[in-house]
Amino acid sequence: MKILTKWLRTYLPELPVSDTQLAEDLTLRGIAVEGIFNLGSGNGSLYEMDITTNRVDAMNHYGIAREAATIYGVELRHLDTTLPKHQPSAQNLPVKIEAEDVCGRFTARVLRGITIGPSRDWFPGAEVSTYFSLLEQKQISNAVDATNFAWLAMGQPTHAFDLDKIEGGIIVRRARKGEKLKTLDGMDRILDPDDLVVADHTKALGLAGVMGGWDTMITAETKNVLIEAAWFEPMAVRRTARRHGLHTDASHRFERGADFNAAPVASAIVSRILLANGGHIDGDLVDVRVPSWEARTAQRPAISLALSEVHRLLGSTIDKEGITSSTVESILTGLGCTLSSAATQSASWQVQLPSWRLDLEREIDLIEEVARVYGYNRFANTLPAFAGGVKSLSSAEPELVARRTLLAAGFHETISSTFCSSAEAVLTAPIPGQIVPLGNPLSEEAGVMRPSLVPGLLNAASGNLNRDVADVRLFELGTVFSGTTEKVDERPALSFAAAGNLPSQSSLHPTRRIEFHDLKGLVEQLLSRFQIRDIYFDRFPSDTGLTPAWLHPYRSARVVADGLTVGWFGQLHPTEAAARKIKDTIIIGEIYIDRLYKLPLRKPAARDISRFQPVRRDFSLILDQSIPWERIDKSLASLQIPELVDWRAAEVFRDAKLGANDYALLVSTTFQAPDRTLREEELQSFQSRVVHAVSAAGARLRS
Repeated sequence: MKILTKWLRTYLPELPVSDTQLAEDLTLRGIAVEGIFNLGSGNGSLYEMDITTNRVDAMNHYGIAREAATIYGVELRHLDTTLPKHQPSAQNLPVKIEAEDVCGRFTARVLRGITIGPSRDWFPGAEVSTYFSLLEQKQISNAVDATNFAWLAMGQPTHAFDLDKIEGGIIVRRARKGEKLKTLDGMDRILDPDDLVVADHTKALGLAGVMGGWDTMITAETKNVLIEAAWFEPMAVRRTARRHGLHTDASHRFERGADFNAAPVASAIVSRILLANGGHIDGDLVDVRVPSWEARTAQRPAISLALSEVHRLLGSTIDKEGITSSTVESILTGLGCTLSSAATQSASWQVQLPSWRLDLEREIDLIEEVARVYGYNRFANTLPAFAGGVKSLSSAEPELVARRTLLAAGFHETISSTFCSSAEAVLTAPIPGQIVPLGNPLSEEAGVMRPSLVPGLLNAASGNLNRDVADVRLFELGTVFSGTTEKVDERPALSFAAAGNLPSQSSLHPTRRIEFHDLKGLVEQLLSRFQIRDIYFDRFPSDTGLTPAWLHPYRSARVVADGLTVGWFGQLHPTEAAARKIKDTIIIGEIYIDRLYKLPLRKPAARDISRFQPVRRDFSLILDQSIPWERIDKSLASLQIPELVDWRAAEVFRDAKLGANDYALLVSTTFQAPDRTLREEELQSFQSRVVHAVSAAGARLRS
């Protein structure tokens, strides 16, 4: 946002520093000035500001001036809201708030005999033409410019209606199904029943907190004006703005939490500017408030603050005097708080919070404000006191083992956002319906807490692939969320993705494409780090709907350890690949690693290398297509022959001569004793046991 120092100094006549020093001091206090531009003699400087969303009170000139006044301890002039004397009306304009759950306050002031024309510098402090020219703000008419002036001055959106086009009174309500409204941008909009509108007794006049309506806009013929200033619930405004694809200055402010008490002040500022060109006030200001909202914003309970707690948390300063009671009182009073001494102990206060600082909720928030304004650079460089020993989390070691396993396999670790879109959450949530929405999301793409690491990893993988990175191997260890807004469950998870090529042992083909079984081997390698008795992989028929929707139904597998599902992996579903413009085959998976963390790690044990000759025996087997290697592997492991030190599938052969449903498997075994050379009769016994075991598994020796 843009701020004029010329405008700031009208509120701070005793400001003792230059524009450059002011910018530096504001930035040190978290009110960041990104750039300073000299506007020439007598015009001061233009600040390019970067204000965080929690400091919406500082998104205007008066809010910045309040910060500066607190930093330097100078006087902050009050906003001039003086209006001409007027006679009370026999009957004020009727105003009713029907949607009290989303509208907390609505003010209306009637001005008659107004002359609509170009803006000019009406009086000191309201130099509309000069300020708007320096800000490169478009000037439309004195009515529209007056509302923009109030927003730039104090951050409160207002709106001016042509009073003669309003039928009856004002009603703040939700839209009726199918109701139509032409907004100021010329668009005809069909309203949703969840939209909040400002209406008269027959029609909607505007989208509350977002944009006014075309039919009641101010024109050159307008003589009578209704000035509206209100307070709307942030989420209601945000939903309406998002639904209609609008983002206006008003919605930007209301979405972040407006000042409940600002409406009458802003109304007076707008009225003062309009009345400077003629006209008069008709009746009193109509001010309708909802007590429940007022209690939650402008009349929040006081917070207890103790100087001893300030000292305990902030520590010592480089100034000899340090933070005193007067320092705390000066800072918090300057920021708008009201302090009263607490009767319970000395140097403690009951702090009444200002209506424009909804981000202040606890004692620690007040202490942070004291530290911020006092200056973090004025605290001594000391380390906090510590007693006791450092204790690692129970998951620290297994997490390290998992990370090292993936890094050793050539994967790179990535970190993605903890938020994702609702569509991604529905697609990847392990438990359907267990999705946690955000109360005030920054965008639709980040509207819920991620229930899975898959969306973030897919975005990272597709981003690399679509930028011509040929070989991608990524993983993420992070936290995922499930449950409801009232109760959120957090758990660690692991996700991995790979695409592209792997080194090959063939001299003719030095590389080969990554495929399903490479990732299966990675999963087996990871699970082997834990003490698991039984591991197997399976999949469900595609028509059951049990396979995750982000996986290919025929090229994926479930991972089961000791009877418990610990993850899924496989080829990305073609529909999802196409949606992300991924042309390569990408293998992706997710491990519910919190279930593995409950298991002890497998401790590696070293053994002496035997000095005696190993003996290799190969077994050529015929198996039915339904018999996997896993069954043969388990049958050999169950023999528990100490001298059987290794066995592996050396070769797989398929040929029509074997039969349509059979394949040949060459199993290579190695026998070796640690203390002797094996005799032929021992080897014959071992071979017989091997043949018997594989036969029991469904294999037969190839003749």
